[in-house]
This record gives sequence, C-alpha cells and structure tokens, in this order.
Amino acid sequence: MNPDLKPGITGRQALTVGHSDTAASYGSGLVEVFATPSMIALMEKTAQLSVQPLLPEGHITVGTEVNVTHIKASLPGMEIVCKTELLEADGRKLLFRVSASDRNGLIGEGTHRRVIVNAAGFMEKLTNPEKK
Repeated sequence: MNPDLKPGITGRQALTVGHSDTAASYGSGLVEVFATPSMIALMEKTAQLSVQPLLPEGHITVGTEVNVTHIKASLPGMEIVCKTELLEADGRKLLFRVSASDRNGLIGEGTHRRVIVNAAGFMEKLTNPEKK
C-alpha cells in the first residue's frame, strides 16, 4: 500500500504504572501490579503510532491479533518501555515484534498483527452493516 512501510520500522513508547494500569483496577487480577491488558494496550499503541505517519490520508491501522507472554510483574510507579519493530508488510497486513521492559528487564514479548483500513469506510461498515 505504501512503499515506505518496510520491515525495520521501530516504535518506542513509555508509561509510568498508575493505579488505573493495575490488574486490580482492570479486574484481570486482584493485586496492584501492571495488568496484562494494560501491557497489551501499550504494545498496540506503540505499533500503531510507529506507522501512522506513513499511511495515506484517511487511513489507520486496526489491531487484529495479539500473541504475547507476560513474563513478570511490575509495581505501580515503575516506568514501562515498549518497543516495536515491523517484521512484515504484506499489502494491508502488518506484523510487529513487540516487547515491554521495566528497570529490572524484560516483562513481556510477542507479536502483534494490524491491518490498514480507510477510517471512514471502516466506521461506515460498522454503523451501517446493510451497506457494503
């Protein structure tokens, strides 16, 4: 779709774990540690932001698959750094390597797939499913 979308594009985002990022807050667990859903959201955001400036006007990416392992817990107040790398760009389909670390090392890693779509067309299909 875009010749600038080639393997090797990287992204980096960071966040400091707050109460709203914890398993107890998400309901995905009962303790005050960085939640797996929050880690996955950071991974998706980092991948999305890494390619958005290279997309044609009116286009976005949407996540379609996440395959990650959450290796160890992080406490509130810790900074989490997420890194992504575009591994494959096949037409509209994108595959990323994703990882997250805190000051003690790697906390999660895996792969994430996204698809390039026209934002208006995507929303039109959702709000008016009878139109094709």
